[in-house]
Amino acid sequence: MELVVTKTLFLCVLFTVSTAAPLQDAAVEDGDTSPAVLDRCAGVEFDAITPNEKGNTLFFKGDHLWNGFTGPAQLSTLYFKELNGPVNAAFRMHNTENPDDHDHIYLFQDDKVYSYFNQNLEEGYPKQIEEDFPGVPTHLDAAVECPKGECMTDSVLFFKGQDVHVYDITTKTVKTKTWSNLPSCTSAFRWLEHYYCFHGHNFTRFHPVSGEVTGAYPKDARHYFMNCPNFGHGGDRKPLKCSEVKLSAATTDDGGRTYFFAGPIYMRVDSHRDGFHAFPITRAWKEVNDGVDAVFSYDNKIYLIKGDQVYIYKADAHFTLIEGYPKTVKEELGIEGPVDAAFVCPNENIAHIIQGNRMHDIVLTATPRVVGRVVPLPLSNIDASLCGEDGIKIFRGSQFYRYESPMILAMGRIAPVPVAITSAMMPCED
Repeated sequence: MELVVTKTLFLCVLFTVSTAAPLQDAAVEDGDTSPAVLDRCAGVEFDAITPNEKGNTLFFKGDHLWNGFTGPAQLSTLYFKELNGPVNAAFRMHNTENPDDHDHIYLFQDDKVYSYFNQNLEEGYPKQIEEDFPGVPTHLDAAVECPKGECMTDSVLFFKGQDVHVYDITTKTVKTKTWSNLPSCTSAFRWLEHYYCFHGHNFTRFHPVSGEVTGAYPKDARHYFMNCPNFGHGGDRKPLKCSEVKLSAATTDDGGRTYFFAGPIYMRVDSHRDGFHAFPITRAWKEVNDGVDAVFSYDNKIYLIKGDQVYIYKADAHFTLIEGYPKTVKEELGIEGPVDAAFVCPNENIAHIIQGNRMHDIVLTATPRVVGRVVPLPLSNIDASLCGEDGIKIFRGSQFYRYESPMILAMGRIAPVPVAITSAMMPCED
């Protein structure tokens, strides 16, 4: 599901796990909103959208909801039995400093708010909105959480008309802005660190601090947020078999975000709370076309290597190419390209660059770069590598080899028993 955007079927086939196809019922007629006829593929203006505590996205309409990007409408009371009627807005709380509140689902009806966790209503709810969120108006249009780093503080954005009420979770204060450039949002959704305003059956992506819209919007939600026949991401796509996986690179940045790369696409594999999803590499690193050969992270930067070129990006909430790049592999790392794989282990300053069956250790604190040593490896034809707290993974085809440390990898003369990539690591079918 690309949201910046491509409709390449390969993207969906490679990294999207397909569940049962949604029931394509008749379009809503004469105001009938029973589950038998509610069909979001006919074009639905959602009342609210939120992920739940398990990472499944809930789409609300009237007395019903859809649980996930596929499947039929169901009565909302099957999940939230105390609800009586449609909701105006919903969001999942992000408040890591308060575990009793973190990941709770807040649903708003007129002047009341409900708080749920694991579909259980919290004691004392429903409450008046003013009691739980002082300064926030009633009869809201939409709401969405905004963690610190994406907003200035851990916040919630409440929408009513063209006004956005930014609620600071810690200070319980509200600042109101007017975003006249945005359509009137009937629901809002944070997904994989991006923000979407839904209106009609369309959506518009916006910046959560400024409200700025960049790119060609609005877009039809049926292409991206649901599985619909005759739309860009619907149809008969098949999940990739785990035995067919072939990565081209992998890395974990200093923020703990883990990325797998394959051909022209990438995916986050640490973001289970939002599900597994794939995107074109140009979505995050717009200057890099046609895939990558190797990637590693160091000092809050991410290095993407393609051919004899190195692109270095500052790894904040959004990636920014550092001025003066790309440079050649020789100029940046002190060795000739191309490169097969690369990794840097946590809290270390050595880039381990793999070419064929040799590993070059590059001292990243030295300027110009210094090759510390070159060692033979017990493996060749390596596709990707990744180093984390659990050791090193060397990927080759649909399998990987695990090593405890770079030293053990360098000293090894016989490859360990390979381990198969499974659906627990990424979206593929075992």
